[in-house]
Amino acid sequence: MAHADFHNHSTASDGKLTPTQMVDLAAANGVRIFALTDHDSTEGITEARQAASKYPGFVLVPGVELSTDIEGDEVHVLGYFTFEQLENQELQAALAKFRAGRFERGKAMVEKLIAIGKPISWERVLEIAGEASVGRPHVAQALVEAGHVATIPEAFDLYIGRNGPAYAEREKMTPLEAVQTLRRYGAPAVMAHPSFTKSAEVILPDLVQAGLAGMEVYYKNYDDETVGNLAAMAQRLGILPLGGSDYHALNNPGEREPGDIPLPDRVARDFLEKELPWVPTSALS
Repeated sequence: MAHADFHNHSTASDGKLTPTQMVDLAAANGVRIFALTDHDSTEGITEARQAASKYPGFVLVPGVELSTDIEGDEVHVLGYFTFEQLENQELQAALAKFRAGRFERGKAMVEKLIAIGKPISWERVLEIAGEASVGRPHVAQALVEAGHVATIPEAFDLYIGRNGPAYAEREKMTPLEAVQTLRRYGAPAVMAHPSFTKSAEVILPDLVQAGLAGMEVYYKNYDDETVGNLAAMAQRLGILPLGGSDYHALNNPGEREPGDIPLPDRVARDFLEKELPWVPTSALS
């Protein structure tokens, strides 16, 4: 198990576990440096911080994951903050705007599903989401409950994935704007799961020029060859490798719990020393 994990989700966005449960699980798995990176939201950080205080030597890193658009694809960008930076009202207003876009997109997807004969209830989607910002996994869970699909991945593949008949757009920024925005608020930006983006090698140089700090190389179930290729790409670009489990507790095939990633301590330490100097690297010892 890795001692650091920089990519995780809670009920503050589309995860199934509360921020407290996520911290408890990470601590039980031996994680010492844990980033909570909910989609367009830092709403879970206060609760996670309180939970983290129970564990001596455990460090919570406040984070966020922004979904951005390029033609025919999307790019996810992770950002990491200090607790003081989270108090910036402009930052929180921007995140609230993106969460509102997720809400409207969810409603549009439900309407499209009804139109193609795969009806689900918007009220049920809201119940599944609870206090979280509505996301596609909540719509997918409703599709499973309604018997239209057997699994959440199937819901994405058949209906609500980017090229699916019930997919709906929402207001997003470009990857370049995301990197610039995070940098403006003092947060290092990291490209999430680059292998999911078909044109990653094409867009990465511009993102690096805009201040991209790193990219996920040690991502949940990447095999050795993928890790090697991505590490070489990061080195060519002069950015830092990073890693995370992207844990949602959705019981999807290939899902990894916090810390169940091949992220070496030395890689985590390099990132912390260069981009998050407020985090004590002694937690990795």
